[in-house]
Amino acid sequence: MAGLAASLGSGAMTNDIAGIKEADVIMIIGSDTTAAHPVIAARIKQAVREGKTKIIVIDPKQIDIAKFSEIYVAQRPGTDVAVINCLMQVIIKNGWEAKDYIKERLEGFEELKAEVLKPKYSPENIEKISGIPAASLIQIAEMFAKAETAAVFYAMGITQHTTGTDNVWSVANLQMLCGNLGKPGGGVNPLRGQSNVQGACDMGGLPNVYPGYQKVGDPAVQEKFEKAWGKKLSPKVGITITEMIDGAYDGKVKAIYVMGENPYLSDPDQNHVITALEKTEFLVVQDMFITETAEFADVILPAAAYAEKEGHFTNTERRVQRLQQAVNPPLDVKTDWEIIQLIANAMGSDWNYQSVADITSEINLLTPQYGGITWDRVGRLGLQWPCPTETHPGTPYLHKDRFARGLGLLKGIEFKEPNELPDEEFPFILTTGRVLQQFHTGTMSRKTQGLNNLAGPMIMISAADADKLGIENSEKVRLSTRRGEIEAPAFVTRRISQGVIYVPFHYKEAPANRLTNPAIDPVAKIPEYKVCAAKLEKIS
Repeated sequence: MAGLAASLGSGAMTNDIAGIKEADVIMIIGSDTTAAHPVIAARIKQAVREGKTKIIVIDPKQIDIAKFSEIYVAQRPGTDVAVINCLMQVIIKNGWEAKDYIKERLEGFEELKAEVLKPKYSPENIEKISGIPAASLIQIAEMFAKAETAAVFYAMGITQHTTGTDNVWSVANLQMLCGNLGKPGGGVNPLRGQSNVQGACDMGGLPNVYPGYQKVGDPAVQEKFEKAWGKKLSPKVGITITEMIDGAYDGKVKAIYVMGENPYLSDPDQNHVITALEKTEFLVVQDMFITETAEFADVILPAAAYAEKEGHFTNTERRVQRLQQAVNPPLDVKTDWEIIQLIANAMGSDWNYQSVADITSEINLLTPQYGGITWDRVGRLGLQWPCPTETHPGTPYLHKDRFARGLGLLKGIEFKEPNELPDEEFPFILTTGRVLQQFHTGTMSRKTQGLNNLAGPMIMISAADADKLGIENSEKVRLSTRRGEIEAPAFVTRRISQGVIYVPFHYKEAPANRLTNPAIDPVAKIPEYKVCAAKLEKIS
């Protein structure tokens, strides 16, 4: 969000799912789309089978959707900026950039050009850095730039780095350079990791903004919300999840309220997280099951599940969808908003929401993008923001005539190496992700034995590396980093690059995030889940 907000003026997926079929070329980078976003993956595969769409896949693993691709290449994890800068160098040197679009709608082209035309981003040099053959880089650049409409889809493989903001801005640079923003089928399309992540961010679930990305430090915004809520509000920017855990570890954060989240499994450097949770003086967990994090809690608040309540979710394409209650919650179990209101009033407030419709009405008043998305308007199909008035139809794709910030901002992004690189002691690169059969930390999916039978803990290693180490498929092995170790069965395959190890993070028996590096992006404060140095051993 930080990268897109700075470059385009809006930190969200620019295009819609229905428009996928309009793309001539789709580049998928840093996303195992079929595993993590199977519905969108199905739409992309459908576009390939039934239409004109061709796919380029750039990923350290030969993911399932690569079978549908025109070009598949594997980059070394953490080299995305170098790869994208190289593609832009090839495009500019050949005159394939969208010249009129750049002149009319963008600023910063000369700065971008000065960076990407440096000799270090030549295809021959980037082949040494990324492992992608120079000829393939040139082929990708030509195919992408010459497409009438090209889209980029990415996920946490782009964002979860110490250079995550740089990676996102680089993707935006590429799409602006080729004129692919502001039209159907194109765009910069981050795939959100959970069903209502977009909605949580839209509603102010970030430390620096109120709902609608209205900045906490803006006096006019502060005055607006103080007047609406009848309370004096602090202009101070808060802290992120990673900073909260660090604060608890250092004794500066005394209390943590966890709602629908499980940092025990989802946050990096698990031993550090466990110590922080143990040190937290007062820990509250609000969830539908007792999670691993809840086992550390002083108070557990049972909350209604998704099927036991009504409200709205905002999905990855900015579509606000109605959540219909299907069953009643157990006796004395309340919905999240009811619990929060009870606590707020116990602390001295005077909230008086009677229903989720009341809350929606307040959102309409205070959040410009949601102004026209009233309780009565959201039907079966939903509405996509921005939708400022009750007569507005919603917005399938952003930046049609102008960018949210006016002119799109191109920026020269210098390639920086990941925080932790392989060495003699830890010679492998560890990267993490998801599998289709499990979801996030398994709070719900791991309660289903059938899913556990289909997909359990594993350590994916290339066939070449397994041969060197004498490791057989399904043999239990030990994987370690500077932060800890896990044991799990080896999954030996030719689908992953030599020197790279992949571990799904869902499993408490072999938690990948016991191993991951807590180093963070300086802007977005997101940890580097996708790259750290690791060692793999046979277990005698």
